[in-house]
Amino acid sequence: MVNWKPSKYLLGFFYARYYKLTSIYLVPCRKFFYMEILKTFYHELLNFFGVSKALEILQAGDYSIFTTYDGVVSLIYPIIPLLLLLEFILGLIYKKPQLKVYKVNFLIYLFNRFIGRFIAIAMVTFCIGLFQKYAPFQTGNTWYWFVYGYVVWEFGHFIYHYFGHKIRLFWCLHSTHHAPENMNLSVTHAHFFLEAPYADTIRTTVCILLGVKPELLFLIMFIDGTYGAFIHVGENLIKDGRLGFLNKIILTPSHHRVHHARNPLYMDTNFCNLLNIWDKVFGTFQNEDANVKIEYGITREMNSGNFMDVYFGEIIALFKDVLKAPGIKNKLLYIVMPPGWHHEGNHKTAKVVRTEYLKNKN
Repeated sequence: MVNWKPSKYLLGFFYARYYKLTSIYLVPCRKFFYMEILKTFYHELLNFFGVSKALEILQAGDYSIFTTYDGVVSLIYPIIPLLLLLEFILGLIYKKPQLKVYKVNFLIYLFNRFIGRFIAIAMVTFCIGLFQKYAPFQTGNTWYWFVYGYVVWEFGHFIYHYFGHKIRLFWCLHSTHHAPENMNLSVTHAHFFLEAPYADTIRTTVCILLGVKPELLFLIMFIDGTYGAFIHVGENLIKDGRLGFLNKIILTPSHHRVHHARNPLYMDTNFCNLLNIWDKVFGTFQNEDANVKIEYGITREMNSGNFMDVYFGEIIALFKDVLKAPGIKNKLLYIVMPPGWHHEGNHKTAKVVRTEYLKNKN
């Protein structure tokens, strides 16, 4: 009698059929899947370096577009990402790579890329449509209206930025940007995903209500965004961030390094972005002191190499304070008062710490 084992032959049959199906269908699908991943990665890389528009113009062969606004933007936009790459390479050469900062900021960039990429644009559009009809006048397209618009934009930026440091809830959104313990161009990507919508809502509303036309606003936003990224340049690329005589005229990387410092002297200063006029008006302007070495980061003990701590740490800390606070009033005050405020009066706000430092120094 033949010792026939159906299970063995059936398994062999099904294995052969499965292998054939895999060869015909799954292998090509797997190749297609990998190709799609590579294509997505390629496009994301082009978007990060800002060269997509320039490549489109080059492929079209109409180089006259480079003389238009869109063409100029396509040439300027890649400058900051390319400087970031150069800064990173120089860090490796100088053996000051700041890898922890780059790693966390890269993770933040990826997270924000998928979570909040369109929210800020939607808020800008919404604010323009809602508030433009209430503006008492409209700017023109002359140089003096451009200067006016930029001063107004800086005022809106100052308000948003000041609130980001003085209101605990908004600090939870802004603290992600201050968490890195080194300064480099990757820090410009370190933002909580809701910060841009909140910032653009305030800045756009101020500009539109004060008559800045949307076309002029978009030009200012582009210039300010590009320069706002540049002032995060680190010492690996530009050792002295004062930029010579410009340090007395505009806000330089040196001023913004001061803003990112946790030293008592530097706390909550230099809120402007390009024109430091409003810092001087409201008394928040501070030059870099050669005798006070900048210490980057925030005062809360944290692991700056941990994405979760950098991104959600302040939100968790606020939640714990609200939970422990006695009474509804104190719970609400923890949300709206500055970071460091305490319901028992033992305040460690930036204003208190800086005032005590300056008093002892004098």
